Amino acid sequence: MTEMTVRRAFVPSPNIAQLKESATIAVSARAKALRAAGRRVIDLGAGEPDFDTPEFIRRAAQRAIDAGATRYTATEGILPLREAIATLANADYRGDDRVTPGDIVVSTGSKQSLFNACFVLFGPGDEVLIPTPSWTSYYEMVALARAEPVPVLGDPANGLKVTAAALAAAATPATKGVMLNSPCNPTGAVYDRAELESILALAEERGWWVISDEIYRRIAYAGVATSILEVASSRDRVILVDGVAKAYAMTGWRIGWAIAPRAVAQAMGALQSHSTSNAAAVSQHAAVAALTDRGAAEPSIAHMVGEFERRRDAALAMLAGEPGIGVIPPDGAFYLFLDVSGTRGNSRNGAGAAFAQHLLERHDVAVVPGAAFYTPDWVRLSYAAPLDQVVTGVQRTVAAFREMKS
Repeated sequence: MTEMTVRRAFVPSPNIAQLKESATIAVSARAKALRAAGRRVIDLGAGEPDFDTPEFIRRAAQRAIDAGATRYTATEGILPLREAIATLANADYRGDDRVTPGDIVVSTGSKQSLFNACFVLFGPGDEVLIPTPSWTSYYEMVALARAEPVPVLGDPANGLKVTAAALAAAATPATKGVMLNSPCNPTGAVYDRAELESILALAEERGWWVISDEIYRRIAYAGVATSILEVASSRDRVILVDGVAKAYAMTGWRIGWAIAPRAVAQAMGALQSHSTSNAAAVSQHAAVAALTDRGAAEPSIAHMVGEFERRRDAALAMLAGEPGIGVIPPDGAFYLFLDVSGTRGNSRNGAGAAFAQHLLERHDVAVVPGAAFYTPDWVRLSYAAPLDQVVTGVQRTVAAFREMKS
């Protein structure tokens, strides 16, 4: 008698049972599939600069390879990189507890640093306030830590930013922290000094942790955005996350870091030692060049930010002619967040999902539905693409909106 193999369906563990696929990655994958099928799709869903990594950084990486930087490093990162990060941080911070290399953990991108921070700080029964809309992965990271993400909706009249009062109203005795992002993905809104001071004062009063994601800080149009370190008098309950991905066009190099109180940094390092261990050695040496050769870095950043600003202004000028589309004028990052609630669409994920699907399938433009950011009637459009593509993409967006107006 022949034995039959019993095939059992995969049942995910409770660790990931509620995990959702990254919407931004899903949009990019669909755009690539359509391109492979011969469609000339304009991808305005991507969250990475379309510029090459500056040459001085690439050359530093080549020298590091030739010098033998091809082996494991310390889990927390090479000392020269952590020293460079500390130097830049201390230029902002005025508290007595100065940042040292021992307070820094270098990871494979700021995403891992954010995950490490959530996993170390939060757990079952904890609630974490997330100003909304926010980057889609924040909610998932908090949930993976077995804590409860609590969306706190911002006011459209204030760039969809939250206030300390709104955070206080959403808090409960279970609240343990708040995740900030300025400039913000997906809106491009920037929190000013007074707003950050008010939020930080509330957090200090309530004993909350503050995780500040500052990956877009250098991409701001009225000067460098305010860092949480500039307003903090103490780092006791503050974790700053940053990296080289956006400002230095180094997304593929995968270098981010967290600056945290020493005990938290040690816990994050221990966690990382059992997951990814160190970030790539060559990438770390490239990041040292990015952070220390300011004479080469600053003109590169200024050029890129200037190009982003030119694209932003061109897009906003076109959108001004279509008053039915609400838009948050971005002061940083490289996103436009559009309110398309005035369209008719049949989607369980809101007007934004129906609009994004129509725009991609009928007009060959990829954008991210707002449901990914807990705002289902919006869409995110990235202008990290050549100016002609941005202009064409916005023109098609307006055309699609007129087709779908309710």
